[in-house]
Amino acid sequence: MRSLMDILDLSTEEIDGLIATANDIIADPEKYQDICAHKKLATLFFEPSTRTRLSFESAMLSLGGSVLGFSAAANSSASKGESVADTARTVSCYADIIAMRHPAEGAPFAAAAASSVPIINAGDGGHFHPTQTLTDLLTISREKGRLGNMTVGFCGDLKYGRTVHSLLNALSRYENVKMVFISPRELALPDYLREGVLRQKGILWEETADLEGAMPQLDVLYMTRIQRERFSDPEQYNRLKDSYILTLDKLACAKPDLAILHPLPRVNEIAVEVDDDPRACYFKQVLCGKFIRMALILKLLDEAKRDPVPAPLYAETPVRIEGAVCPNPRCITSEDGRIPRLFHKKNGVCRCAYCETQLSL
Repeated sequence: MRSLMDILDLSTEEIDGLIATANDIIADPEKYQDICAHKKLATLFFEPSTRTRLSFESAMLSLGGSVLGFSAAANSSASKGESVADTARTVSCYADIIAMRHPAEGAPFAAAAASSVPIINAGDGGHFHPTQTLTDLLTISREKGRLGNMTVGFCGDLKYGRTVHSLLNALSRYENVKMVFISPRELALPDYLREGVLRQKGILWEETADLEGAMPQLDVLYMTRIQRERFSDPEQYNRLKDSYILTLDKLACAKPDLAILHPLPRVNEIAVEVDDDPRACYFKQVLCGKFIRMALILKLLDEAKRDPVPAPLYAETPVRIEGAVCPNPRCITSEDGRIPRLFHKKNGVCRCAYCETQLSL
């Protein structure tokens, strides 16, 4: 039995297999309409969501299964102080698979360690969002006919944008992908991705604050929202929120076959006038999300049926370090002191096993 925490939990062959299954579902949905009869999906959403939660629910219902769960922490025993581990352990008695979203980074890892059924990370703070990445990859594949040999621009909130972090990790494994990161300095890509992925893997990349200057070279433009909920300082949010607004004028120098993606919800970073441009793919992206989640649910349930023993969550076993505390205030270990503090040590660098924040020892 395996849970999905990070897009890197899946090999490129497995991703390609999920995309193939999703394309088959699109071509012949009737073949799949009863395949999950008598199976239950629990949606544990400790953070508000529209698309992701409804996409998971629609996916399971389209497979003939049923759904239970909650859409806010206030509607769960978390409001009484229950830990995410206890919630997961309890709900796994009722459901066959769980989709979980939580504002604390690393929360799904803590839940998966306690669950007796597969858990899918549906977004944990500014950390990872692997099913959105699968959605993005399916959309790019269908629009461009490939996942390599392209230039991809990421624009907006690159610091807290978990969708950006997950997609960057996924695309870094395909050949000849150049990445252009477009953001204000305050929302630039985190160092652990710049150093641990881009430089380590030799990815061709550049950083700029100029969207229009970067536009002519892009095959894919991934717009993101400046996320109010990630800012502790309202003044900083108000100063940065309108940093980039994509309009038809700004698309004048773009390639005619550019694919414009957005994980949604948007605020005003894409003008409504762009919606009718044939290069706008973000509502196609929403529909792709349902189909790829159908494929993922099928894969994880099949694996759990064949091997019900939980698989290790980490490639390398994390360790306890006396006195060590994760410095990330958004980490689940900062929110819940009952969770064991675990760390990875490699090449003299120590990182939190839950949120990957580097420690200074």
